[in-house]
Amino acid sequence: MKRSNATLCIELSCCLLIAQLALAQAKPRARDLGVPFEGTPGPLNAITDVKGVEVGLTTIISGEGPLKVGAGPVRTGVTAVLPRGKDSADPVFAAWFSINGNGEMTGTTWIDEGGFLEGPVFITNTHSVGTVRDAAIMWAVRHGKMQQPWLLPVVAETYDGGLNDINGFHVKPEHVFKALDGASSGPVAEGNVGGGTAMSCYGFKCGTGTASRKVSDSMGNYTVGVLVQANHGGRNQLRVAGVPVGAEMSQPVQGAPRGSGNSGEHELGSIIIVVATDAPLAPHQLKRIAHRATHGLGRTGATSGNGSGDIVIAFSTANPGAAAAADTVQVSMVSNQRISALFDATAQATEEAIINALVAGETMVGANGRTVQAMPHDRLKEILKKYNRLNESK
Repeated sequence: MKRSNATLCIELSCCLLIAQLALAQAKPRARDLGVPFEGTPGPLNAITDVKGVEVGLTTIISGEGPLKVGAGPVRTGVTAVLPRGKDSADPVFAAWFSINGNGEMTGTTWIDEGGFLEGPVFITNTHSVGTVRDAAIMWAVRHGKMQQPWLLPVVAETYDGGLNDINGFHVKPEHVFKALDGASSGPVAEGNVGGGTAMSCYGFKCGTGTASRKVSDSMGNYTVGVLVQANHGGRNQLRVAGVPVGAEMSQPVQGAPRGSGNSGEHELGSIIIVVATDAPLAPHQLKRIAHRATHGLGRTGATSGNGSGDIVIAFSTANPGAAAAADTVQVSMVSNQRISALFDATAQATEEAIINALVAGETMVGANGRTVQAMPHDRLKEILKKYNRLNESK
């Protein structure tokens, strides 16, 4: 029996998903290497520490050798973040912020106007935004997840054309359905997975990363979780725990593709940051949270250059049912006296999520044999130790 290329890609995606879930437990993360971070993470140190949040990943890898548009090599995927999980259609309060707007996140006009996120947040490659958007609507229609007669999905992107046949349009609706249907709580795979499959940052292989922070009981006992698709930054910019790691690792990456966060001197890539919390926050407060993600990004060295599409979306899983009220509705919100603790948590989790993506990235060979190397873990530890920043208890 003959099978289509799309079917083969789906089967490969299923195998990769199983492997990703195993790797989520087995791969060393930044803390395991002795990178010191501020704040207390949740049990998983992932966005899924926020109760109800589910993450789905579809990774598409096939082919090697010279680029043939439409045939490959293919190195791409889809990431889906579901605020209340795939079984819920209840919107969440949300807000977004553009740090530098040379990128795309659809559906944000309605978030600004209405204050709610009405479905998942998707992240993919730049030229697959339309496909993912359309597939998200199909899935919502089939599963009865529509809030209005129309849907305005939130789909964000970063560019993976250095390693991937981006103009071959290899992301199909089935890949989106697979990410949604396979979404789950629990550990989140990092590095070369989902939409982050072919992404690079600070001159190294990078991709998907996540982290979380707990806010103390005295400040509300809330959780903040962050997921990033990191594809930004020049090598010379990279700082880890305040240490100029990029300057210490100044050798350029072999075959570094333009526009994927790999150039040594200029930032040409992008980053998408998704912030989730169970703290009761209104949309205007979530806008403030989204702004604070920039501090975590800045701690890793990025300055969001002209070529970078750096976009943040933040949502709160508190106040369930607020969108369904036909008349007035009572909602709760954190006071200004307590919100600063959430600002700290957002910056800290964003920083760690980016470094986790960097640590998890694995060397990848893509189109035309271009190679982006993984960050050498031993070298990172040596540099941190040189600056007395290595946590040697790890």
